[in-house]
Amino acid sequence: MDDEVKTKSLRNIEEKMGSLDSGSLRYHILESAKNFKCSWIELGRSLYSVWKDKMYKEWGYANFDVYASREIGIRKQTAMKLLKSYYFLEKEEPQYLKSDYAEASQAATIPSYESVDILRQAKNKKVLDEREYSNLKKEIFEKGRDAQELKKNLGVIIRQRQELEPEEAQEKRKQAVLRRLLGQLRALKQEVEILKMLPAPLIKEIDVLIKKIDAEFTA
Repeated sequence: MDDEVKTKSLRNIEEKMGSLDSGSLRYHILESAKNFKCSWIELGRSLYSVWKDKMYKEWGYANFDVYASREIGIRKQTAMKLLKSYYFLEKEEPQYLKSDYAEASQAATIPSYESVDILRQAKNKKVLDEREYSNLKKEIFEKGRDAQELKKNLGVIIRQRQELEPEEAQEKRKQAVLRRLLGQLRALKQEVEILKMLPAPLIKEIDVLIKKIDAEFTA
C-alpha cells in the first residue's frame, strides 16, 4: 500500500471515528486500525468478536469482508489472519496476551501477526516437534524475528529433516504416487466398463491389479 493510499485510508477511518461514540466497540476497532503496528493484537481481538457475533450486520454491512474493506481499509485475507492469529494466542499461548507481557515488550519487538500466523500454521500442521516448536516461539516472542526470516528458517528445518530421514521421505513419495495411480486406474476402469471397450476378462485383470496396489497401503 503506497503512502497516498495509506493517507486516504487513515482519513476515512478518522472521518468514521468522528461520528461515533468514543466508548463504543466500533470506535475502538477503528482506533486500533489506526495504530495497527503496535496494537494488532487488540485489533485481532475485536475483529474476532465482530466476526464471531456477526456484529458487522448491525452496522449495515452484508458480510465481514465488506466490513473489513470499507470500514477499516484492510483486505479479507489480512483481516482473517489477524483474527486467527489472535484466537491462536488466546487458545494456545495465552501468556502472551497478559498485560504484563505487553507492557514489558517494546513496540519494535512485539511479534507481527504474520509471524504468529506462521506459528499457528506450524502447530496445526504438526510440521515441528516439541523442541523445534519451542525454539520457534523464542524466535518470535523473544527475538522478534520477522515473518520472511521465519519462513526461510522453517524451510531449512523441513529440508534437513527430509535429509536425515530419507526412508520416511521416500515412503511418503511412494504412498503419494500409489494414490495417484490408484485413482487413475479406478477412473479408467469405470470408463472402460461404461463404454465396453475391453472384454470382461481384461477388466477383471485391471480390478485384480487395483486390489494388489491397494493392498500396498496396508502391507
